[in-house]
Amino acid sequence: MTDPILVEIVEGTLASVEKEVETAIARTARSPMIRDAHDFRAGIHDARLRKLTGRSYSALVQPIVRDFPIETMKPGDVYFHNDVYLSEGGIGHLPDLCVTVPVFHEGEVVAFVQAFGHHDDIGGSVPGSMPSHARSVYEEGLMVPPIKLWDQGVPNEAALRIMTRNSRMPDSLAGDLDAECSACLMGARRLGELFDRYGKQAVEECFDAIIAKTTETFRRELLAKIPEGTYVWEDYAEHDGVDEPRLHAQRITLTVDHAADAPLTIDFTGTSPQAKGPINHAGDYAGGVFLKKWLAPVLRNLADTPERMAELDVNEGVVPLIKMIFPEKGTLLTPVFPAPTNARTFVILRLLGVLAGVLAKATGGRMPADQETIRYTGVHGIDADGQPYLMREVLGGGSGGRWYADGEDTIHIVPDSRNIPVEFAEARWPFRVERLALACDSGGPGMFRGGLGYDKHIRMLRDASYMSIADRSILSCWGVNGGLAGRPFRVEIAGKEMEGLVDDHPVQAGDLIRIRTTGGGGWGSPYDRDPRAVAADVRDGKVSIAGALGDYGVVLDGDRIDEQGTAELRARLRPPADRFFDRGPGYAKLSGGRAYAEVDEL
Repeated sequence: MTDPILVEIVEGTLASVEKEVETAIARTARSPMIRDAHDFRAGIHDARLRKLTGRSYSALVQPIVRDFPIETMKPGDVYFHNDVYLSEGGIGHLPDLCVTVPVFHEGEVVAFVQAFGHHDDIGGSVPGSMPSHARSVYEEGLMVPPIKLWDQGVPNEAALRIMTRNSRMPDSLAGDLDAECSACLMGARRLGELFDRYGKQAVEECFDAIIAKTTETFRRELLAKIPEGTYVWEDYAEHDGVDEPRLHAQRITLTVDHAADAPLTIDFTGTSPQAKGPINHAGDYAGGVFLKKWLAPVLRNLADTPERMAELDVNEGVVPLIKMIFPEKGTLLTPVFPAPTNARTFVILRLLGVLAGVLAKATGGRMPADQETIRYTGVHGIDADGQPYLMREVLGGGSGGRWYADGEDTIHIVPDSRNIPVEFAEARWPFRVERLALACDSGGPGMFRGGLGYDKHIRMLRDASYMSIADRSILSCWGVNGGLAGRPFRVEIAGKEMEGLVDDHPVQAGDLIRIRTTGGGGWGSPYDRDPRAVAADVRDGKVSIAGALGDYGVVLDGDRIDEQGTAELRARLRPPADRFFDRGPGYAKLSGGRAYAEVDEL
């Protein structure tokens, strides 16, 4: 039997090494997206390619060992790739650059340290390498299949020169890659010390125990709470940058069989055909192993308490519990090369919500409402020194209300990510941030309110171009169990409303860019929310007086709650029966006037 104390030591060391790698990258990288916004993550995998750490998702090692057999690897080797279609599903779009370093013990590969993140620019037709109207990957930037970027400690200068030559931000790209390679090499040395201290057999037995614990915990504590049966739900991306806005469906048929080796079967049949524009995600590789680890965190919402949920890691142990069935080639999740993919967040983020929605149907609503917490906004142009610049920010939004609490305000799905500090932005780029606040009334009304999005105002000091890669500008984050949808994404420039997908809309010096990100959906009927909580939201500026009255049926006289007036108004406003899902008014615009989808019926 594996020594439980040693398992704890190994598990803690893995977490420590992962954090040390990320800290080293953050301190030495050059680009704002990596250094300041922290849109990257590290991961540790064993020699069997299993992900051992569970604080965040990561890319895969499979494409590296596919092209470079383990027995050919040497200490000091560093491997690199960003090719979506040759990544086995681990890379979603070309700006996500991935570095992989093998860990050695007594001349043998025993593990891998990996880092991947979103970089400023890797070429393509627009600054930032995310052309919203792309029709093929060839417009999106430089594709690099798995290569050996460092050979036994010696960088491949030719490859580095090719990549930096294709980037509009060559210095940032070179600096980021150097930071990531050096940090992963450092992490590999740290892990090697763990093997030296305890021996290969003992450490690998601990790896098995760590993964097995996750498998057993998820099976016993989480999956057991889902009643056996088959459940169907779907949600939608609203536009692809090429065609007119329409409903691009992502459907999940969930079958639960507790006696099966894989208790959950996730069938994506019914997902829409691949889009002409860049919202596709190549997910049907390596048995869908990336998507299994991407979706599994949703299951943690079934934990008994929020505290317990926070304790549960998602490592390779979740993979055997899930069977995935993909539709034929040529859908949003099974695109055919060279379909574009740079805005694939519209699909993989939506899939998190689709799984949450189908689980809500299965569990009587014991799942959070919807959220949309990634969108890219920014400006690019020429600064006062005549140099090109790119400011691109991943602004978060509100998370969905939960069965026990309101949603969180202005969160980001990538752990430790953040908006770019105002002081840094104003010192580096030619604009002023005149407002950075919570967007009042953006959270979906509910017994537990959806979290609020950002309200950000940027005043341009020089002519420039605005860019945006954002979904939920028509459709809203849905409410559940009687909760109402949140407010959608909105951008106005000089008073003109923008679409969600924009590459280079001209902005003039003096123009004001107003950005309002999405609010999460509400949970439970807003007419069941404690009026004191509504009054507190009004005092905090999260809900307006008009919102308190119209959305919650709460009558306020200054700071005082008119209890009789509130009771009478709520009796008039409350519908005869709450709708289980509320998709908001945007759904009717794209569905031909329907208020809800057929799959919304319980």
